[in-house]
Amino acid sequence: MAAAVLGAAVSAPLAAAPLCEDLGFAGLLASCNRGDDIALTLAAGVPLGEDVTLESGAYYTLVITADGSAELAVTGAEFFRSIWMNEIVIDDIEIRPMAIDSIEFDEAGTAELSFVAIKPGTHSLRIPGSTGETQQMKITIK
Repeated sequence: MAAAVLGAAVSAPLAAAPLCEDLGFAGLLASCNRGDDIALTLAAGVPLGEDVTLESGAYYTLVITADGSAELAVTGAEFFRSIWMNEIVIDDIEIRPMAIDSIEFDEAGTAELSFVAIKPGTHSLRIPGSTGETQQMKITIK
């Protein structure tokens, strides 16, 4: 009997680990389940951002700020397919996309992407066509 229970526990899928015990009515979007904001900078010759580690099942906001020094984009289809996107906010306009591949800034501005980290792994956001290590940001979901 104990072997059957142990076998079932080993074969059961792993669940996401939210940051708090009681999520309440808001579920994964509860304020206690929110991780720190992630900052990403789009500027000519400036590093994209610090590598980060996220918890699967936790809610985050990626704040992308462009200084307008160049027309720049950030791409990361693998990362964007490993999260559940709640919304993208640009100039107080809320967009609820199914999926995205990239975001491009022609001028200075800020976009906030709120999401729940889902699929574990290491992903990168990068400036398209760039090869420099500082022109990418690694995001690990555990």
